Amino acid sequence: MLRADQLRWTGFAGVLLLVVTALIKGPVLAVGIAGMGLLVLSWFLLGRELPDARWLRWTQVLWTVPLLAAPPLFSGDLHSYLAQGEIAARGLDPYTVGPLEGLGASAMTDRVSGYWRESPSPYGPLFTEFQEWIARLVGENLVAGLLAHRFVELVGLALIVWATPRLAEAAGVPERVALWLGVLNPLVLWHFVAGVHNDSLMLGLMLAGTALALAALGDRIEWARLTWGVVLVAAGALVKLPAIVALAVIGTALARRYGATFGRLVLWGSGMVLAMAFVTTAVSLGTGFGFGWLRTLTTSGTVNSWMAPTNWFGFLTGGVGSLFGASILQTMIGVGKVIGYVVIAVGVAFVIHRQLTGRLAFVPALGAMMALVVVFGPVVQPWYVLWAAIPLAACLPAGRPRTWLTLGLALFSVLLPPSSGNVVALIGGYLGGAVVVGVGYVLLQRTRRPEPTGADSPQ
Repeated sequence: MLRADQLRWTGFAGVLLLVVTALIKGPVLAVGIAGMGLLVLSWFLLGRELPDARWLRWTQVLWTVPLLAAPPLFSGDLHSYLAQGEIAARGLDPYTVGPLEGLGASAMTDRVSGYWRESPSPYGPLFTEFQEWIARLVGENLVAGLLAHRFVELVGLALIVWATPRLAEAAGVPERVALWLGVLNPLVLWHFVAGVHNDSLMLGLMLAGTALALAALGDRIEWARLTWGVVLVAAGALVKLPAIVALAVIGTALARRYGATFGRLVLWGSGMVLAMAFVTTAVSLGTGFGFGWLRTLTTSGTVNSWMAPTNWFGFLTGGVGSLFGASILQTMIGVGKVIGYVVIAVGVAFVIHRQLTGRLAFVPALGAMMALVVVFGPVVQPWYVLWAAIPLAACLPAGRPRTWLTLGLALFSVLLPPSSGNVVALIGGYLGGAVVVGVGYVLLQRTRRPEPTGADSPQ
């Protein structure tokens, strides 16, 4: 356990470095990136140790607490959340009015990214209700707003921590593997805690609902638990829509239980659609926001995401077209997005078929569907990877698939710097951070013990 404890405290030191440099706001980007790297290194090497689940949960707490004192890192989306909440608190419609129009020239508006100052909210009515509550509670106080939104996302994280081991148990994956790979990974800390992204709440509701639904489908269906599971998944979709795919998994599981026929699939699929419609209507009308949010679901796609593979087609063909004087970039990006939607639809249908016929279990089906949504969606951000990574962490067996997921999470964890800077500062920051991490790795290797073997090894 000595080795694991060293990694725990090395990771903690990395988090502290990141937080301190963020609070100083000085020319110390390399130190902050070094802190990121130490945490990623500690997490990666910890996978070879795999202490018990209780130890991992306490490590999660230890690594999380310092980040509660940090300003928003890796993204400025919090400022959009605060502005949208203030718009709603003033009695305006956040699905029609953007921050600039709704709040005018103000400090709150100035903090919103220039990409989104004139854009209406792309989020569901449940999250918008939380935004309005926070705005009414704290007004335009930035620090109080940050803490309030962090609390909401910590609730989502708590739900993820509760649900992930239950999904792992159903999939036959050791609890400690699922907690280490799915919950303790740096992307969760960077973007759900430090970055304050509402994806934490969406995933928490979706995974908790999925876990409840899965537990309800025992020898005898527990309808009350199943109903609550469906409601929680629907609530997650009313934060961000991608959570809705879990209803397809639940509906397919019910169809398989009652005969695995196409007719049963249509019947239970229709039931999931009706359940979603009921919850959507109740929340949309109950919050007073109505159904305007359905018009703004594509708002985030108005900015061309360079990480989205579906946009690469447009970037490539548009670039070639520009060589011949043809301005076709946006048109071809649009074509790429349509292709992506088709691939998602076909892929989800394929996954449903495999689940219905018993060739794909409940949890892997969820991970596969979310992976399709992430990879072929119109926008990809590093934290979107967690939509698929957490359910996959709960079901992938030891071996190559788990290894690739581990490496992918490590890569995406260092893809974005904690704050913006010019190219020279970023290059210098990453080079300096790499040196610190390299030294840290050498020191940690001096205390290396023989690695465990067997099914519990993540590699």
